[in-house]
Amino acid sequence: MGNSKTTQHFKKKYQELVEKGETWELLKLMGPTGPRAVVEGKEMIVLASNNYLNLANDPRIKKAAAEAIEKYGFGAGSDWSIAGYTDLQEKLHKKIAEFKGTEAGLAFQTGFAVNSGTIPAVTEKGDVILSEELNHGSIIDGVRLSRADRIVYKHCNPSDLENHLRKIEGKYRNIFIVTDGVFSMEGDIAPMKEIQKLADEYGAVTYVDDAHGEGVLGEGRGIGVHFRIEKRIDFQMGTFSKALGSFGGMLAGDKEVIEYVRNTARTWLLSAAYPPAVTAANIKALEIIMKEPERVKRLWSNREYFKKELDSIGFNTGRSQTPIIPVIVGDTKKVKELAQKLFEEGVFVLPIVFPMVPRGTERIRNQVNADHTKEDLNKALNIYEKTGKKLGII
Repeated sequence: MGNSKTTQHFKKKYQELVEKGETWELLKLMGPTGPRAVVEGKEMIVLASNNYLNLANDPRIKKAAAEAIEKYGFGAGSDWSIAGYTDLQEKLHKKIAEFKGTEAGLAFQTGFAVNSGTIPAVTEKGDVILSEELNHGSIIDGVRLSRADRIVYKHCNPSDLENHLRKIEGKYRNIFIVTDGVFSMEGDIAPMKEIQKLADEYGAVTYVDDAHGEGVLGEGRGIGVHFRIEKRIDFQMGTFSKALGSFGGMLAGDKEVIEYVRNTARTWLLSAAYPPAVTAANIKALEIIMKEPERVKRLWSNREYFKKELDSIGFNTGRSQTPIIPVIVGDTKKVKELAQKLFEEGVFVLPIVFPMVPRGTERIRNQVNADHTKEDLNKALNIYEKTGKKLGII
């Protein structure tokens, strides 16, 4: 088996990745994630997590999940579309709509499943998709699965988007503009107000991936509330697995839109429902964010401090506008060395290299937490400064 032609082929391809430094190394957490966590047996300051509001280990969410297990058991037993849909799930769908300020909501198994399932379900031959050049891979895969034509427009560039819209006006049945809200590797925000204005002008449909915006922008409600256009965005996609500290994806919009997706998206129809404990945890997470805006304020206070200090030390933090704060190094070997040295000193970060980002923009992606203390941030900053100087990065 180990000497088969197929095995040898992939062994060679894997070795090529290793030689280029483009493999993804997995590090084990030995307990709950939070501002600090035990990683590979060592307590670390965590700057590598999407757990922005520190809800992943919140006792109220754990209690809600435990109570759901007692009432509903653990497994769902089926797809939602067949026999796995509970009254608890119905409550979650209503809570999503309340959270996003829309008529209806729908939970998916993952955020990836929302994009890879919804985009091909709602577009067809004769339509066109205008996709942002730095969109998440799940959007890219969803666009590839669609039978619609596709055009890529320049990053955060409404002028380029308008040029494309002008050229294709009248040539397609439906035009879809698809964009991330917060870009996960850059930490910048889509100019959604300008995008929505263009969509209104040219009769286009807007689809926004708000995975890194919920719990972060718009008092925690996301990019729509941030720009005060939540009633105008056609498709608001999101996830429970980041700031909400739980698991799964979500979609919000008009009732007819959500009903159509529920009946046509294969990732919703043909995947098992997640356990009722996850449903209960998601409901509780939404309730907490809506009731505790101070969490979001703490997150932004930590973000402003940490970015300002990284900039003053001399690191390149790129276009960051959010709690995603990259340190751009631009060299695979050096960024991996920086990450390793930081890890050895007690700061858990990961190097981000090709194909996650283009070659020449290799970086460490820092993500601050609402419950990082000043002591945590200062310790991390001191280690960054010492290590950056030692490696000649600053």
